[in-house]
Amino acid sequence: MAKRYQYPSIASSEITPEAVYLNRRQLMSAAGLGLSALALGGTNPARANAPDTRRELAAAAGPEAFQTDEKLTPYGDVSGYNNFYEFGTDKSDPARNAHTMTTDPWSVEVGGLVNKPGKLYLEDILGSFDLEERTYRLRCVEAWSMVIPWVGFPLADLLQRFEPGSDAKFVEFRTLYRPDEMSGTRSLTSIIDWPYREGLRLDEAMHPLTLLAVGLYGKTLPNQNGAPLRLVVPWKYGFKSIKSIVSINLVDRQPATSWQTLAPREYGFYSNVNPEVDHPRWSQRYERRLPSTLFSPNRIATRMFNGYEAQVAELYQGMDLRKYY
Repeated sequence: MAKRYQYPSIASSEITPEAVYLNRRQLMSAAGLGLSALALGGTNPARANAPDTRRELAAAAGPEAFQTDEKLTPYGDVSGYNNFYEFGTDKSDPARNAHTMTTDPWSVEVGGLVNKPGKLYLEDILGSFDLEERTYRLRCVEAWSMVIPWVGFPLADLLQRFEPGSDAKFVEFRTLYRPDEMSGTRSLTSIIDWPYREGLRLDEAMHPLTLLAVGLYGKTLPNQNGAPLRLVVPWKYGFKSIKSIVSINLVDRQPATSWQTLAPREYGFYSNVNPEVDHPRWSQRYERRLPSTLFSPNRIATRMFNGYEAQVAELYQGMDLRKYY
């Protein structure tokens, strides 16, 4: 079952060291306790007696969806090997350049086909949504993958607050576009029409596996990983999990997305992990689980829907997944 977080004020001397955190399963098994806290914000008293929907969501997806016995990817790989083209196209560029991005203050506009359009500030998000830890596999289309303990909350919780209209069918996301802080957007060789855009079908967005993440490994999200708020859709290729979100709109038509617009033959709107559908330039049947090196490749077979078939396959019943790739 996913672990929930609450946020009292904690002295730094009382925070669990990362080395202990990484062995949390053994610690929790011995002590029968959950993690103490992630120092991201304060508890909202107004939600103290609110109905507990976390357990319902977890039960709907199945508890196995939120946990895994797979070895976690080292924090250094998670934070140092990234795709975030706003800061460069090399995997090491984001870690080197993303410190220039300002993440405070931060707000997210939610609009379109909703009954209550509006804006949420980061402090509102951290204080009013129940954050929890979920360990997900995240696979990138370039055939490498990671296993990451994310901290966040279901996207459905946020969308429900703004009351989706009956004619809403898709969710459109946009990332921050601030050229003076994002060196990759100023490059003469940039191939993306900024800002970066992504989208989901509404039922995908409302699925309990779909997460808005604000942290990983019990820490605030690093800039290069999409601070301060990013999407995590674990059964899809990584580029669907848009980083540094500033806008969410509900619409009645399939929205244009960055990579599908740029290369529709290579990147479909759905982008579900499917080992039977090859990328035009490489096979999708295997992946490299980081860490992996030339002389010690950690090569494993790709699983349908990235291993979440039991939880999400019903979303695509009757669809030709070669056509709707």
